[in-house]
Amino acid sequence: MLVQDWGTIEFHDAWRRQRELVDAVLHQDHPDTLVFCEHPSVITLGRTTQQGSVVTQRDILSQRGVDVIEIDRGGEATVHNPGQIVGYPIFHLQRTKPDLHWFLRTVEQSVIDALQSFGLESGRVEGLTGVWIESQRKICAIGIHCSRWVTSHGFALNVSNDLGLFSDIIPCGITERGVTSIQRELTSCPGLNDVRVELAQHFKRNFQQTT
Repeated sequence: MLVQDWGTIEFHDAWRRQRELVDAVLHQDHPDTLVFCEHPSVITLGRTTQQGSVVTQRDILSQRGVDVIEIDRGGEATVHNPGQIVGYPIFHLQRTKPDLHWFLRTVEQSVIDALQSFGLESGRVEGLTGVWIESQRKICAIGIHCSRWVTSHGFALNVSNDLGLFSDIIPCGITERGVTSIQRELTSCPGLNDVRVELAQHFKRNFQQTT
């Protein structure tokens, strides 16, 4: 598994680069690759986004410099902004295990393990995708696309980002639970690079156990 850091990149540029990487993994025997990046403030809408999930008028969001982009991943509305680690696992599941349920649970477990390394307990909520604190506050959203067993899109882990933008949407279509970040949950927030290192370590361990 390769790990790449694209730094801060506009969402459309990252989406294009993902498609190029998917093609390389599928047709050119490129290794499975975990991409890390950050995005300028943007709202993305997955394939199952319900009407009304963006609660702020789009012209107002545009005036604030926040794009709203419909994309081909699963899931509903979510936010990306600086201080959030976005991870794109571009993996060919036929090299490991062609099972999307297993893939999603392994992504979740890798994030859970990384958070545990900083002393932050997290877990799952039955019937909901993502990683949660005390089953009430989502700290990591997950939404993927898969074509011919190659995955794209991925997860967004709130580290030290401004959570205010989430008030402009109904996050993941869920009204009865909130969102949080590592910074909000811990008295001392680790740096973004430290979190990326732990994520990479646990992704490699959890996914390569099956090979």
